[in-house]
Amino acid sequence: MQHIIDRFISYVTIDTESDPTSETTPSTEKQWDLANLLVDELKRIGLSDVTIDENAYIMATLPSNVDHEVPTIGFVSHFDTSPDFTGANVKPQIVPNYDGKDIVLNEEQNIVLSPDYFDDLLLYKGQTLITTDGTTLLGADDKAGICEIVSAMEYLINHPEIKHGKIRIGFTPDEEIGRGAHKFDVEKFGAEWAYTMDGSQIGELEYENFNAASAKIDIKGKIVHPGYAKGKMINSILIANEIINSLPQHEIPQETSGREGFYHLHTTKGSVEESTLEYIIRDHDKDKFDARKELLGKIADDINSRYTYNPVTLTIKNQYFNMKEKVEPVFHIVEIAEEAMKSLGIKPLIKPIRGGTDGSQLSFMGLPCPNIFAGGHNFHGRYEYVPVESILSAIEVIVKITELTAEKYKK
Repeated sequence: MQHIIDRFISYVTIDTESDPTSETTPSTEKQWDLANLLVDELKRIGLSDVTIDENAYIMATLPSNVDHEVPTIGFVSHFDTSPDFTGANVKPQIVPNYDGKDIVLNEEQNIVLSPDYFDDLLLYKGQTLITTDGTTLLGADDKAGICEIVSAMEYLINHPEIKHGKIRIGFTPDEEIGRGAHKFDVEKFGAEWAYTMDGSQIGELEYENFNAASAKIDIKGKIVHPGYAKGKMINSILIANEIINSLPQHEIPQETSGREGFYHLHTTKGSVEESTLEYIIRDHDKDKFDARKELLGKIADDINSRYTYNPVTLTIKNQYFNMKEKVEPVFHIVEIAEEAMKSLGIKPLIKPIRGGTDGSQLSFMGLPCPNIFAGGHNFHGRYEYVPVESILSAIEVIVKITELTAEKYKK
């Protein structure tokens, strides 16, 4: 356990926050710090074909140790952390034998991780938790996944009696800003299928995710002295308010769950003359997803039709799609992961992701890629934590998947 804790902490204490405003890959120079460390570590534990390209995509191979043909499978995680909350100067705290009570993350600032608010904590009573100090995120998303993949490969190298086919691993930058798979070379990776280790609670196994798009709405008003504005002023803020109120009021993140979609207004800025609204649009169902985009277009057209000029400009960009349609035709890859969990006494929690992973894009690039738990909770903020036992269980799942795959293809 201590070896795993030390490895995980060595990753999360390196700041790898990505930047959505950057046009480079990786989007931040500091992501190279962990990328280069990982390359050295992969070589040190004995993996072969360790490569890192000009965009910091890392790949490596664990060769097959069986004499029959087995499909090459892969495991993928990302090393950037979310720009939603700072990842600089992470100071992890170890909570052994968690007692089910409040955890004081930061006494000075009165920041408390409480099961009264985060009831998932009670699932891990008696276990060892790694938390933040309340001032940063932790980075278990997805450095826990990286720790699990590296540790599983190390275990397989040290235990050649466990039979497996060829295994490829890949680590990506910029997943948190939606670009983690953009420059991933699927052909070079050379796997028939893969798994992202990027889920949350122990047991999670996911092959459905949102269809996703962004919507930017630019609104042009007309500024006139308010004392002489009758019939002349057009207040862009009021048009923005009309757009907000024209959308279904309860189809928002905080009032939806499961496969229910939403519109999420995440950024606004405005003055009389100019306003901007930025939304993300999400839905598991493709037809409903398309209908959401069409509704925004209709609202914009209706407003524009009432003016002598078009005050509203709508720009919608698709971001990723539901990988279900790419995974279902090869559903045995989900069944192998499910069998691996059950054989280890882990109850599989098969449910749709209310978000996306590199796996969703990779699936549409020709690499079917379900998602497996990495163990962390409360991602992207100061209350993030991960049970060490969940990391250990994920390592076991990876090892068991490789073993089962080799067994199933034995003639």
